[in-house]
Amino acid sequence: MKRRLLIILCILIGITCGCTEKAGTDAVSEATVTLGVQTIEQLQIKETAEQDVKSDYDPLNYENPKAIWFTMMDYKNILEGKSEKEFTDNAVSILKKIKDAGFNTIYVHVRPYNDAYYKSEIFPRADYYSDEMNYDPLEIIISEGHKAKLSVHSWINPLRCQTDAQLKELDNKYIIKQWYDDNSKNGTYIIKINDRWYLNPAYEEVRNYVADGVREIAENYNIDGIHIDDYFYPTQEESFDTAAFKESGNSDLKQWRTENIDNLVKGVYNTIKNVNPNIIFGISPQGNIDSDCNVLYADVKKWCSEEGYCDYIVPQIYYGFENESLPFENTVNEWLKLNTCDNVKLIIGICTYKIGKEDKWAGSGKNEWKETKGIPAKQAEFVFKNKTDGIAVYSYESLFADSIKEEQNKLTEVLIKNNQGE
Repeated sequence: MKRRLLIILCILIGITCGCTEKAGTDAVSEATVTLGVQTIEQLQIKETAEQDVKSDYDPLNYENPKAIWFTMMDYKNILEGKSEKEFTDNAVSILKKIKDAGFNTIYVHVRPYNDAYYKSEIFPRADYYSDEMNYDPLEIIISEGHKAKLSVHSWINPLRCQTDAQLKELDNKYIIKQWYDDNSKNGTYIIKINDRWYLNPAYEEVRNYVADGVREIAENYNIDGIHIDDYFYPTQEESFDTAAFKESGNSDLKQWRTENIDNLVKGVYNTIKNVNPNIIFGISPQGNIDSDCNVLYADVKKWCSEEGYCDYIVPQIYYGFENESLPFENTVNEWLKLNTCDNVKLIIGICTYKIGKEDKWAGSGKNEWKETKGIPAKQAEFVFKNKTDGIAVYSYESLFADSIKEEQNKLTEVLIKNNQGE
């Protein structure tokens, strides 16, 4: 990696000293190429300089994934304030527990809020990963995960960013800070909804920024997959992107926003494949297909039926069998109908955090999770009996809570019984 960075540095020095223009981009002046400060032009130069750099890592992925989401809150419990040895010991224990429970894949949260739970040159460190920590938690989880024969996927939220308080404290070397302080970018490239900022995927520079973050992971880590979840457009309000929509010349806001998300997803997919075609890319949208298409502007119908957007899709079907509007079995079957592309796996996402609680959005089925035992295990049985490609469980913390040990054991029994040739 050090050798690669040295080569890239030499290329950058040659470009900035020997010429003022690069084909396909604007000229970069001496004023914009400032030591230690990222600019979007620098990222574009880096993209060109590294476009032939390939990863020779052979990813570990399973024909029938049995995955679990490891969230930023799970990180808090094992990372915050911990030494490298303490974190490593915690990670080894957790990964063993995951493997013993019948899983073969872990989705590790590495970017919840435009930040990083790894050593990044593009994003600031995440809340529980302080600058004083000299070790790389992602590198440790990948290494120890592979020892346990687990496939490790980096999970990012592509558009969700920091709060005002967090952005004000950031170093100006970060692109997001530069956009925040730039009157022409603040309110266009990044937009505030309630107390949090979001990237606007209408702009190519913004989509490239997301892709650069994905490239950084794919090039620098022996990662098996990269995974984005359902945080796409944060609102349906027209005011979110009025200026960009007007500039686009389009007349159909829904169609235009959907195309923006398509371009974002396709850009991430292509970026990953340019680094290593064997690293797989997955998307985890909401389980509600109508909401995906009409509220989040995520064209899951296209992603399930056409190549070039993702390698797997994991709808979050966090509904009970008795959910009044989205009963589990019917919803799985609707996704099965969408999944017509042979090269896109359909992995069914289920949850354990609702166990023992009222499901207030389930209508007449709101008490199912309180009154019925073994729902996740029964859902897993249904998934394995149908023509789906795998299962994913949200989340580590909720599944391994002491209060639902019996439920965890039932699910583990189903997962191990359906090891499908591992």
